[in-house]
Amino acid sequence: MSGIVLALGTPEIGQESTQVFFHLFGLAVTSQILTEWGLMLVVLLVVVLATRRLQLVPRGGQNALELGVEMIMDGILIPALGSKEKARRYFPFLASLFVFILASNYSELLPGANLVPGFKTPTSTLSVTAALAIIAFLTTHVSGFVAHGPGYLKHFVRPSFFMLPLNIVEELIRPLSLALRLFGNIFGEDSVLLVMLSFLPWIVPVPFMVLFTLFGLLQAFIFTMLTGVYIAGATEEAE
Repeated sequence: MSGIVLALGTPEIGQESTQVFFHLFGLAVTSQILTEWGLMLVVLLVVVLATRRLQLVPRGGQNALELGVEMIMDGILIPALGSKEKARRYFPFLASLFVFILASNYSELLPGANLVPGFKTPTSTLSVTAALAIIAFLTTHVSGFVAHGPGYLKHFVRPSFFMLPLNIVEELIRPLSLALRLFGNIFGEDSVLLVMLSFLPWIVPVPFMVLFTLFGLLQAFIFTMLTGVYIAGATEEAE
C-alpha cells in the first residue's frame, strides 16, 4: 500500500470522488459504485462456493458460513427483533445489510483503497449511507403497514394527537442519524488512515488498521441492530 501512496499521492481530505467511468441507463457510474459492484460480486462468489455442496455435517466453507449465520442471528437479529421467528423472517434483508456494510467498511483496509481510480470505500460516501438509511426507513414502515394495515398510522398520534409533529420528526431523524453516523465514522477513518500513510507508510498505519477493523465491525453491527429495533417497534403490536 505504501508504494501506491508514494506513487499517487494522498487525495485531498474531504474531497468526494466524482470521477465518472461510464454511464449506464443515463446514470453515472463512479468509483464507489464500481467498488460496490466488486464487493457484491466477491460476497456472491463466496456464498456460492461455500454452499454449492451442502452437507448434513458442515465442513470447510459451509462450516464457516453457518457459523457466520448463527453469529448474526444470535448476536444481532434475535436481540434486536425480540424473537427467533421475526429474526428468521427478516434475516435475508438484515443479514444482507450487515454483510454489505461490513464488506464496504473493510474495503478501506485493502491496498489502494481511496487511491486507485475506481476503488473507493462505499460507506465513506454520504450518498451510499443515505441510500442504505432510506432502504432501512422504507422497510421499517412497509413492515409496519403489512403487520397492522392502515391502523399502523395510529402510532404517529400516540399518546395523543398533539404528538403528531414530534413523532414525525422522530421518524425522519432515524434515517438521518443512521446515514450520518455510518458516513462520519468511516469517512473519518479513511481520512486518518490516508494522513498516516502519507507520513509514515510502513509503521504508523498498522495499529490504526487493527483499530479500524474493530470499528468497521461495530458500525455494521450498530446500523443493522438499530434497523432491527425499528422494524421490531413497527411490527410489535401485530404479534
